[in-house]
Amino acid sequence: MSSISIIFLGTSSAIPTSTRGLSSIAVIRDGIVHLFDAGEGIQSSFIQNKIGLNKETHIFITHMHGDHCIGILGLIQSMSLSSRTLPLYIYGPSGLKVFIENSFASLKFKPRFSIILKNVKSGIILSKKDYVVKAQKGLHSITNFAFAMEEHGRPGKFHLDKVKKLGIPEGKQWSNLQKGKTITFKGKKIYSNAVVDKSRPGRKIGISGDTRPTKSLLKFFKNSDVLIFESTYSKNHKDLAIERFHSTSDEAALVAKKSKSNVLILTHFSARYSNTDELLKNAKKIHKNTIAAKDNMKYHVHQK
Repeated sequence: MSSISIIFLGTSSAIPTSTRGLSSIAVIRDGIVHLFDAGEGIQSSFIQNKIGLNKETHIFITHMHGDHCIGILGLIQSMSLSSRTLPLYIYGPSGLKVFIENSFASLKFKPRFSIILKNVKSGIILSKKDYVVKAQKGLHSITNFAFAMEEHGRPGKFHLDKVKKLGIPEGKQWSNLQKGKTITFKGKKIYSNAVVDKSRPGRKIGISGDTRPTKSLLKFFKNSDVLIFESTYSKNHKDLAIERFHSTSDEAALVAKKSKSNVLILTHFSARYSNTDELLKNAKKIHKNTIAAKDNMKYHVHQK
């Protein structure tokens, strides 16, 4: 059974506060680190949360605004000084590669490990054996990508007791039944669903980046088990949200409701809010199963 944990390393927008760092979310699946955005000082949060600097790591940058990408420089330097040996995979919009390369050239710094940089386009950008990570353009003042981690469906439980009761010997026929195929044993057809439960859908985690709500994002986030959506403003500041291409907490809740997402976690809060009570209250009126993220908050995604 694969474990998925989400750690909110920074939940503020634009500028940090005394209790909130800049945007960054770590999704850890079976020890593999998937970092979505890297706000300034992210390496401190890495160390504080004992994530580890020498693990398989994939970094996804939603857009090229400083509060989402500047921290990647310090993180790479900390990884290098910690004797990282594994390659680092970085995915982001056009301009990210030049930003990183020029910054290190100016600093006269060269990492001790390889960095693989990939420009992001809508669609699948990372494919692993059991899951994929997809990207979809959002609507922000510059190019912004939303991301979704989607597990492949898992086969249903194979009931050994039922198979043995039927007298079917272990081997190819077991394998065929597990794959959903019908077999013939002693002249009798045995259907897979007689010994195998229905397949179980994989889990899905959506992450918005900075964006206004859009129809394409509703479709992209459909049936998310966890939807992490930006909540820069309350509904009382919707005019600012529209002007600056951000979302309010109630707009985030509408996205969660319309996309039939299970849990909504709000993040990316404006520094104007000393606490998130008002934003959470407004969102819960629309989507009851809503949480307001806090720095260093950990959320475990349960199996279905």
